[in-house]
Parts: sequence; C-alpha cells; structure tokens
Amino acid sequence: MKIYGDSISGNCLKVKWTADFLGLKYAWIETSVLKGESRTADFLAMNPAGQVPAVVFDDGRALAQSNAIILHFAEGSDLIPADAYARAKMFEWMFWEQYSHEPYVAVARFQVLYLGKPVADLEPRLVERGNGALQRMELALGQTPFLVGEALSLADVALVAYTRVAHEGGFSLDPYPQVKAWVARVEAALGIR
Repeated sequence: MKIYGDSISGNCLKVKWTADFLGLKYAWIETSVLKGESRTADFLAMNPAGQVPAVVFDDGRALAQSNAIILHFAEGSDLIPADAYARAKMFEWMFWEQYSHEPYVAVARFQVLYLGKPVADLEPRLVERGNGALQRMELALGQTPFLVGEALSLADVALVAYTRVAHEGGFSLDPYPQVKAWVARVEAALGIR
C-alpha cells in the first residue's frame, strides 16, 4: 500500500498515525503541496481532486479524503466504537472536524506558518471560529477523557492533528486546559510527539 502525503499536513499525518497505530504496512510517498506535487498529471490520474492524503492499495484501488481513509483502515478495530450511538458520536465529531474546526484552525496555521501572514492580519472571523471550535472541545472534554467517552477513537485522531499545532496559527491552548490535557493523552496513546 502507498500513502501519498505531505508531512506538514495534519490531514495526512492522521492517516499515517492511524496506519502506524494499527500496524499496517505501507510506503509513505512524500507529496509536497507547496511544490504542486499533488497537481501533476500522474497524481491527478490517481486522485482527480488533486489533494493529499491519498492511498493506493495493493490491488490498485485508490482512496482519498483523510477521514474516509482512516475509517477504512480502522474497520473492525477498537478505534471505531462497537456501540451504535458511540459510533455515531464519533462520526459527528469527524464530520464537525472537517466543517467547523479544520477550516479555521488549520487555515490560520497555513496562512501564518507557510504564507508568512502575521497573526494580527488574520481574518477576525477565522480567529473567532477557531476559538469557538476549541471552546466546544473544551466543554466536551470536561465531561470525558476522550471525545467519545473513555476510550480513544478516530474522532480523537481526526481532531488532534490540527489541535496539537493550533499555536502555529496563533491559537493559544492555555485558555483550554481540558484540550491541552487531551492532546497529551492522545499523543501518548498514538505514540506521537
């Protein structure tokens, strides 16, 4: 199996972390977004969306979108709750991550860290929504150690990717002590630093 990913991308890293956690064998193909490597003719033939991460399985089938990939990888594992309601809550967090967290926290990080934009020049709505996302997580993590209760799930893998580096986009985690503690728990559980 080949995983095409950019090591600067939280979306790509969550695919790598899930594969590593589950002991899957793969070849990591570093694919730089900043250099346009996901827009080459060969890459677009494999993934017409021109985005990383993307996976090509041994049988030649390809799969894109980070959360779809990690769901496929984790099928039948403890990273997906057996209980139907808990599993639905995991999906709820994963869908929310792509719609209400990543577009703010990750976009701010990209603009600051890779485009050199001063934090003070970020669009106020971006900052407001990013802090709102972190606050929602803070409230949830005040109730349980992980996003879906007592055990690590794909919801945690999906959301830790950009939360752990939120400071790189100007978001301090100091006002969110539950989130900070959760980041440390998830990093320890996944064996990442």
